[in-house]
Amino acid sequence: MASSMGGMFTGQQPSGSHPPTGPGGPGQPGLLTGPPGNRGTNTTLVDELEASFEACFASLVSQDYVNGTDQEEIRTGVDQCIQKFLDVARQTECFFLQKRLQLSVQKPEQVEKEDASELKNELQRKEMLIQKHLAKIHHWQQVLEDINVQHKKPTELPQGPLAFLEQASANLPAPMKPN
Repeated sequence: MASSMGGMFTGQQPSGSHPPTGPGGPGQPGLLTGPPGNRGTNTTLVDELEASFEACFASLVSQDYVNGTDQEEIRTGVDQCIQKFLDVARQTECFFLQKRLQLSVQKPEQVEKEDASELKNELQRKEMLIQKHLAKIHHWQQVLEDINVQHKKPTELPQGPLAFLEQASANLPAPMKPN
């Protein structure tokens, strides 16, 4: 399997004496070969996906479309580019799903290892999220506690017209005596 995906991103055929075939065997489309007629001999699905993605943007910024007056023609051209991109994306997704199915049949323990690893990562992520929320809860509990303490202090102080001055003067340092 690794050899069949070796040239996937470079557009080159992987090392081997014969050209690659699709995941289902000869005659079926794969990532490295596609339906005859609309691809070159060394073009991969990834190359075609990239080209169709670039075509989507090119159609949106093309001077023909910017200066064009026929909105229906512009819309049709953009829709065709987007539809081609979606079709190639589906083919690429299908290729990877087929490879995943082959892997699950040939090496089921590898799939189980991947699943266990994904579950461990998910548990770690959730544990970090729980710790983050606990820290926020602790912070806000402390804020509420501080507010409660501030509200209790004024009730314990003496009441009267000079109570504020008495409280303020209690916090002042004693005057220094000259030598």
